[in-house]
Amino acid sequence: MDEYKIITHSENETIALAQNIESEKFPNMVICLNGDLGSGKTLFTKGFAHAMGIDEITSPTFTIIKEYQGELMLYHMDVYRLEETNEEIGIEEYYDRGGVTIIEWSDMIKDILPEERLEIKIKIIDENTRSLTFTPYGDKYREICEMIL
Repeated sequence: MDEYKIITHSENETIALAQNIESEKFPNMVICLNGDLGSGKTLFTKGFAHAMGIDEITSPTFTIIKEYQGELMLYHMDVYRLEETNEEIGIEEYYDRGGVTIIEWSDMIKDILPEERLEIKIKIIDENTRSLTFTPYGDKYREICEMIL
């Protein structure tokens, strides 16, 4: 499995990275974000969304799925609480709606993730520094990693 690592040294660098990935977006793209609380998952999503022309991203912690209209639809999911509620909310239905799906805490739902996806693990190094490990599943995602990272 290919892995690509990048270190960002500020929130702005993380946002710029998200915007670079957004520039390669395609319908039905799925990005899975994992990392500790405060590592920058929502920040990454905000940067990506901003590049799509969406400005008012909030963490979907209590709604699980939020939908935003941009150049493509953006489906922003935070599945952190799913284990506790264990409800069937049709997450898989979003994968082929022609939008971009970004899933925070996707490790919680590994069994229903699509086969082709981009997984990004964010680790906190210090207050401003993050290590992002990209694992592409599928050729389209591998090409994006090779172009951008």
